[in-house]
Amino acid sequence: MASLNIKSFATLVSDQVTAMQASAAGLVDLAIGSILRAIVESNSGVAMWIQQLIVNLLVTTRAATCSGADLDSWMADFSFTRLSAVQATGQVTFSRFTATNQALIPVGSEVTTTDGTQIYTVTTDITNAAYDPTQLGYVIAAGVSSLAVPVQANTAGAAGNAQAGTITIISGSIQYVDTVTNSTTFVNGEDAETDDAFRARFVLWIASLSKATKSAIGYALSSMQSGVTYTLTENYAYNGTAQPGYFYAVVDDGSGSPTTTFLNQAYAAIDAVRGFTVTFGVFAPTLVTANVVMTITTDPSATHSDIVTIVTNALQTYIASLSLGQLLPYTQLATIAYGASSLVTNVSAVTLNSGTSDLSASGKQVIRAGTISVS
Repeated sequence: MASLNIKSFATLVSDQVTAMQASAAGLVDLAIGSILRAIVESNSGVAMWIQQLIVNLLVTTRAATCSGADLDSWMADFSFTRLSAVQATGQVTFSRFTATNQALIPVGSEVTTTDGTQIYTVTTDITNAAYDPTQLGYVIAAGVSSLAVPVQANTAGAAGNAQAGTITIISGSIQYVDTVTNSTTFVNGEDAETDDAFRARFVLWIASLSKATKSAIGYALSSMQSGVTYTLTENYAYNGTAQPGYFYAVVDDGSGSPTTTFLNQAYAAIDAVRGFTVTFGVFAPTLVTANVVMTITTDPSATHSDIVTIVTNALQTYIASLSLGQLLPYTQLATIAYGASSLVTNVSAVTLNSGTSDLSASGKQVIRAGTISVS
């Protein structure tokens, strides 16, 4: 937007006083409290209001400067909509102290985090050997003490990305089942698309309108849901051999282990915009595990175990944010530990996969946390 000649209240008053005095044959009384001064200041107040209306109008009529609902309205003129938030999903393990009787975990059962802020619902997975379609639930057979089942956050958004071991409460009761926990961190929940990402995808959409282009394929994949990352490799097969006229996509939904359903959706999205006779393949990323060990020293005023938990969560969150092919710098680990809390006074004995080198990933790989040991 071009620079606007915006004037302050004092400047508007001063300009009017100067003009009136210059046009008068004699001295004009414009002292504070005078009638003319009151008129000048009231005019300036009205001018400030009109000036702000003009600025607001200019801001809301351009995609580059408007935000929120105004940006949604602007994009709606092109039938282009913001990507909605994504519900976090993962596995929780139901356990019991006595495994004498058979137990049933019904689909729709709810579990919550320890602090009660997030609720998750057991979902259907027909590929799970314990799922019984007749009873609409998962059967824990007699003699079996635990069973892992899929759950989905009731509320969409990144807030549903629970840290490992934080989903510990069964809402209500499940007969012959005593405890629940999540052994892994949930990382695939995503907030609604941000304004900046919305604008960037709009530019990509404009570039994709010709179809059968790399931009068109990128737009199709990025529009599946929030948090999708991908790499596209042309004229090579997945195994690295040259194959003109073929390309492959490695696609991740943020979890590092996308489901077959997600990969099928990615294939369909690409197929809708690919060039005629051009062949392609869609693959899940290969996981590269990052095992981190470090020792921290904390301020005497702090509870050391609490700071250890904070640093561990910060490391898990950072590693979970890495996208396809993104490097995990060794030196960044100490930086994250220091940044997690001002009560961390020293970080030592840091190792990444038992070494002190950066952990790299190719376009086929994504780095995710393995064992995080902070002491």
